[in-house]
Amino acid sequence: MQYNSYIICTSPRSGSTLLCHMLRRTKLAGHPGSHFHRPSLNSWLDAYDLARSDFPNDLDATHAAVAAGIAYGKGQGDVFALRLQRHSFAFFMSQLALLFPKADTDLARIEAAFGKTLFVHLTRSDKLDQAISYVKAEQSGLWHKAPDGREIERLSAPVEPVFDRAALAAQVADFTVMDEQWETWFSEQHITPLQLTYDALSEDPFGARDKVLAALGLTYRLPDGEEPPVAKLADAVNADWRRRFLADAP
Repeated sequence: MQYNSYIICTSPRSGSTLLCHMLRRTKLAGHPGSHFHRPSLNSWLDAYDLARSDFPNDLDATHAAVAAGIAYGKGQGDVFALRLQRHSFAFFMSQLALLFPKADTDLARIEAAFGKTLFVHLTRSDKLDQAISYVKAEQSGLWHKAPDGREIERLSAPVEPVFDRAALAAQVADFTVMDEQWETWFSEQHITPLQLTYDALSEDPFGARDKVLAALGLTYRLPDGEEPPVAKLADAVNADWRRRFLADAP
């Protein structure tokens, strides 16, 4: 096998949930997800039902949390899979530096933990649409749904979303910085990631997924009639917010 692991480097509302679900379905490419999402050791431990009191120090607790995350991220296979959002990055790397003090670069620390790693950079070029999707999800509480309309992820009670130009502008700026930070980090670490875009993923979901599988040296035959497991949430509200934002632009 060419790689022991892969990390999807991205930001929210980039299509990463769709990509992760499709890769997971193959049962060949691990269990991709945000296994180290919240920047807190206690949150990492809670995610795997580990108690801080069971360990003599933070180092041992971190070792246990990372080991549990690796086991979960492999699923039933041999490849570890991780989705890494930019806001989780700094704490994630600080914990790997604690575990692997002799490794002198971020890449060396990652590969000390997870083996030879493929990096996938998933981006969304239209930052306004990305911001609208994010602010609307935050307000409404609904983050993902299935093609049949079932809710996959809801984080709060239903609320009617309201246009907020300042929130959208701030989110556009945040997403722009996140992409720049990823690009800078890839350059500093001499990493050439596999590049995927939200547009390509939307136009050909399974083709985008197969690019990741091919880069990993894996092949998968699509079952007859299989459909993407996550539906788009964009609707007339998204279109209205976009029109209003652009009409109010300086």
